[in-house]
Parts: sequence; structure tokens; C-alpha cells
Amino acid sequence: MQYIPVVDKNQRPLMPTTPSKARKLIKSGKATPYWNKGIFCIRLNYIPERVYKQQIAVGVDPGSKREGYTVKSEAHTYINVQTTTPTWVKGKVEERAKLRRNRRYRNAPYRANRQNRARGGIPPSTKARWGWKLRVLNWLATMFPLEVVSIEDVQAETRKNGRTWNESFSPLEVGKKWFYNEIEQRWRLHIVRGYETCEERNELGLKKVKNKLSDSFYAHCIDSWVLANLWTGGHTEPDNTVMVYLYPLKLHRRNLHRQNYSKGGIRKPYGGTNSEGFKRGSWVKHTASGRGKSLGLCYVGGQDGKGRISLHSLETGKRLTQSAKPADCKFLCYASWRTRVTA
Repeated sequence: MQYIPVVDKNQRPLMPTTPSKARKLIKSGKATPYWNKGIFCIRLNYIPERVYKQQIAVGVDPGSKREGYTVKSEAHTYINVQTTTPTWVKGKVEERAKLRRNRRYRNAPYRANRQNRARGGIPPSTKARWGWKLRVLNWLATMFPLEVVSIEDVQAETRKNGRTWNESFSPLEVGKKWFYNEIEQRWRLHIVRGYETCEERNELGLKKVKNKLSDSFYAHCIDSWVLANLWTGGHTEPDNTVMVYLYPLKLHRRNLHRQNYSKGGIRKPYGGTNSEGFKRGSWVKHTASGRGKSLGLCYVGGQDGKGRISLHSLETGKRLTQSAKPADCKFLCYASWRTRVTA
């Protein structure tokens, strides 16, 4: 990264610094290095005489499959983040209802059916999508002194006749209003219409790729950069195109009763968020014992029920081993996503 996030002794974010200055502070003992879920940061060991903060905005380009985030001030672009949205919640809720319905016809514990009850609140799939955006913003706020969230407004298509949702009942509108309210409680909200983003991008002579699933900076982060630059100003073209990719982990919740009957009535362990003392998703450093092979930095997956855990790659999510010893794993931090950084 071109700039290193800095926090004070009380974990409050300060203005980022350059890698060379960060190395000097670490070498002199004035700062301690640490990792914040994939991002290298430093913590000051002294109280600075003066604290000067520029106005920093984060641009948010929401999407159905991919999203872009850019943290920027008038002078510099500090970080670009592209995330994958959680799209599996709706299917999981439907599967849960189906399994619960089937258990009512079996000799198994089940919850009584609740007829004609008002659900209220936000639908689970909608809450997961907008809650994910808020989690990313809260994570960025632990590293940068954010003041403004500049977001491109998304609107549901409304029609007087037909089967399309109207504004009052659209899950999109309900989730968006909840998200905006949460932002206003933490930062200043700046809403930009989609056509305004397009006009500003064209005025700067910047082009956006058409492939929405592309990992290119010019797929989503170009819009998030434009949104942040609309508020802070200072640039006519991106000065930093290094990207951090976040992929939310699909954690399997505990299933006491599966779809198929278990032979002998013995239920197989499935799901849950604990693997031999580690919370699933935890980042660990694996060191080999004996003649084994060291796997380095990875995250914790499931367990085999025999005292071993599975470890997965942070970059690809591929399972590296199913038989790692918990004693060979050093806990680093917990995260509900995996990450990779590309230039």
C-alpha cells in the first residue's frame, strides 16, 4: 500500500503515513506494527503534541454482486476495496423453513407453527446485504478518521400497475432507509444520484468496464473513487489503483436435524462456529510440527471431531488441510471474510 494507517495509543485513527516514515517509527520504538484483518497498520507508543486531520470521505458504489469502496482525502487516495456481496441468505432461510416444516411430520423435536404472525423488521436477505456494507464501513473506520460517506443512491423500480414492488413495500427501499439511518448516526451522509456519478466520470474522461463481475479497478472502484472525489476534490484521475478484495465467509450454522435420517439415530456433527477452540473464520499462523509442512497464514474452517481442524487459503478459499493440530496454530485475529491484495 502507498500509505499505512496509523492509530494512537487508544486505537483512535489518525492520518495515514508513508511506508518510509512508518519504518522509522517502528525502528525507533515509537510505533508498534500490527495487522487489521489483512491491512498493515502501526500504533503509536507516544502521545503526539499536535494532531492534524484532513477531511476524509469514503465513496460507496453499491451493487447486487460486487461493490466498491474508496477512502480518500483531497491530497491522497488511501485504499480501494472491492467486495463480494452475500447472496445466499435467501436460499438458506427457505431451506430452514422447509426442514422445520418436514420435522413436524417426524418423531423429532420441532417448534410449533406460528400462524398469521407479523414478521416486522427487515427481511433476512435484505438485512444481510445492507449489514455487510455497514460492517465494511465500520472496519475502515478503525483505520481511517472517516467523516463523510458519499454513496450512490439506488432506487427500486416502481409502477402503479403490475407486480413490481412499490416504495412502501420494496425490500430495497426498506433496507436502504435502515442503512442510511445507521450511517447518519456515525458519519455525515452524502447521497449522489446515479446520473450524477456518470456525468462526473465522463467529465473527468474516465471509462468504466461493462463487466460487473470484473476484478478490475474500473469495474466498481472507479465509481467509488469518483463519489469520494466529488466530496473531497483534489484530483482529475485516480492516483492509487491498488485494490483490496474482500470475500465474506459462508459459515454453516449448526443443524441438529439433517434432511436424511442418520443410521442408528446418531446425529452427525454439522455446522456451528467453533472448531476445537477456534472461532471459524479466525486467522491463524500455522507452523509445522515434526515432519509436517508449514502452511503459513490461513483461516480456520471446520473440524473432524477427532481433535483436528481444517485450514483454508486466504486468497482463494481453497482447503489446504483437514488434519491440522490446534497446537500448531497461532491465533492472530477473527474475521468473517477472507482477503487478498493486488496492485
